[in-house]
Amino acid sequence: MENFYDKLRRIVEEEMEGTSPAHDINHVLRVYNLCLKLAKHERNVDLDVLKTAALLHDIARSKESLEVDHAVLGAEVSEKILKELGYPQEKIEKVKHCILTHRFRSENRPKTIEAKILSDADKLDVLGAVGIARSFILAGEYGQKLFVDMPIEEYVKQNLEGGKYDGKIIDPSKHSPNLEFETKFKHIPRRLYTEKAREIARERVEFMRQFFERLKREIEGEL
Repeated sequence: MENFYDKLRRIVEEEMEGTSPAHDINHVLRVYNLCLKLAKHERNVDLDVLKTAALLHDIARSKESLEVDHAVLGAEVSEKILKELGYPQEKIEKVKHCILTHRFRSENRPKTIEAKILSDADKLDVLGAVGIARSFILAGEYGQKLFVDMPIEEYVKQNLEGGKYDGKIIDPSKHSPNLEFETKFKHIPRRLYTEKAREIARERVEFMRQFFERLKREIEGEL
């Protein structure tokens, strides 16, 4: 199977070439490693399904838009790739479920342990020092400000679909790293499925909270 994973990784790398550094192959590999870490603390995990889904979960990320959900498209693209590689159909369906349900801002929820682990690992990669780095990469790409100081409830009503915290961002240019922390990052621990992921998430969120508090103070000239 290692030859299979090597081949699959090369396919994913080629498909994701030119993707934002916030969602490139390095993100995929970090999620892959986090999946393996979390799986050690769970029972009856099909590692083949988990590893395959982890490698493929963001394969359609570059095609994401308000009209296109990369998780939905990614599940379709992955099915085609896996069929061409001769992957078992019964496992293809399991992999597709993992990919379809891995997003935070989605109504699709994971039902299998493999899907829950992938969802958790993907969320952990937006937290902590890596999460801060990724959020500022995206801020630069969308022309966002370093910090936007406004009431969160007001922002949610104005720029998140349906006026909901987990709604899609309407205008990315009006978003900012600190608003992403307030509307998404700090709420992640309670949305995770595995205890080990929640433990890791709580520590990473606290690190981020301290960072954004200091950033605000530096911007205001207090430090």
